Amino acid sequence: MTEYTTVVGLEVHAELKTKSKAFCSCSTAFGSEPNTHVCPVCLGMPGALPVMNKEVVEFALRFGLAVNCDIQKYSKYDRKNYFYPDLSKNYQISQLYQPICLGGHLDIQIDGKPKRIGITRIHMEEDAGKLVHSGATISTSDSSAVDYNRAGVPLIEIVSEPDMRSAKEARAYLEKLKSYLEYTDVCDCKMQEGSLRCDANISVMPEGAKEFGTRAEIKNLNSFRALERAIDYEVQRQIELIEDGGHVVQETRTWDDAQGMTFSMRSKEEAHDYRYFPEPDLVPIILDDAWIERSRKSLPELPDARKARLMQEKGLQDYDAELIVSSKKMANYLMKPLRNAPMLRVLLTGCWAMFLLTLIMRA
Repeated sequence: MTEYTTVVGLEVHAELKTKSKAFCSCSTAFGSEPNTHVCPVCLGMPGALPVMNKEVVEFALRFGLAVNCDIQKYSKYDRKNYFYPDLSKNYQISQLYQPICLGGHLDIQIDGKPKRIGITRIHMEEDAGKLVHSGATISTSDSSAVDYNRAGVPLIEIVSEPDMRSAKEARAYLEKLKSYLEYTDVCDCKMQEGSLRCDANISVMPEGAKEFGTRAEIKNLNSFRALERAIDYEVQRQIELIEDGGHVVQETRTWDDAQGMTFSMRSKEEAHDYRYFPEPDLVPIILDDAWIERSRKSLPELPDARKARLMQEKGLQDYDAELIVSSKKMANYLMKPLRNAPMLRVLLTGCWAMFLLTLIMRA
């Protein structure tokens, strides 16, 4: 049997912690009665005009700086046109041609070895509504209702380079990304509420090959466990398909957690299929050096910098320091009140760290 190399890239969607939506004053609060946080703007009624939320730009700028992106002083919104029941106006306000952030990277560790994952771009966009299925999943449901409360909630989409070579690496990258979102305070990262979710682009190629294989996109993975399981399953599915003489189709697939399988949803669209064009109702976003510098100075101590300080000042091992900084709650809890305590090193190591992390995350 041929040996294969796995290639994974992630598109991570993070809902921003604004109180109002991206282009109207409707609340972004989670858990309200369906279709109560809506208005003509976020529903796309004829004649309703969007108004830009400045805080969305500020949050995108702050996070872009945190993950080493090149900030674009001139960016603009585009219309992404497609029909789906959760998109009442049949287009999404997003960014394609001139996003706010380009480039960037995050460093992860796999089995004690560092690896850099590139970030292609970060762009701002609005969320769609939510389909509420009659069954357990979309593939097992006879009908679906639509809740538009989430329509218009501001997002940043963080698009990685296809630099990951295993499910383990993809999980490590998403965990690191989550910690940076928490530290910069731009997203609450409540994956169970859908405020942090990702799409995984997965392909395989014969070991040593220079060209990537045909990719499949797995949509809306909302837990670390689901991400790992979906990638492992999809890699095996594609290898078996190729070994049996078939070929991988470029398509969008959905993950069924109960069955532990992916299922085909539709053929994978390319950018031209969405008929992008500049959003006519919003002006371009122009950032000056002073605004960018203010955002840079407002950044807190980030996970990697805090980890290095823990290792230097407290003599912690790499694993223990990584465990502590992975949770903003835990790091703040331990470092502030116990900063000068002689027992800090004991509390921050091994099983004690895992025990404290569990308690703090439940609080």
